[in-house]
Amino acid sequence: QVQLVESGGGLVQAGGSLRLSCAASGRTFSAYAMGWFRQAPGKERECVASISWNGGVTYYADSVKGRFTISRENAKNTVYLQMNSLKPEDTAVYYCARRAVSGIATSGNEYAYWGQGTQVTVSS
Repeated sequence: QVQLVESGGGLVQAGGSLRLSCAASGRTFSAYAMGWFRQAPGKERECVASISWNGGVTYYADSVKGRFTISRENAKNTVYLQMNSLKPEDTAVYYCARRAVSGIATSGNEYAYWGQGTQVTVSS
């Protein structure tokens, strides 16, 4: 049974920073790609960032490129999303997800496990 638990969300002013963490259960975390998604009210879920099993390949949505950084610590079964220069349009529930293979993907349908989500609110 794989469990993903996000933390680090909260309320921040525009221009501020937050770091999201996602702790995963299971001994094979290092074998699989991970992703961060977000969903704002009334909007579709979008892939914000994805990282391959060893961190060698990453993907960022155009809307966050240059501001967000995805990383992972396989020894701690944890993936991070560092979010800088936050904007009000970044407000959403952020979800961590794990694939069943090692390569990255941007479609939510390609992820097998999901966390419960953490709220990020950016005030103007």
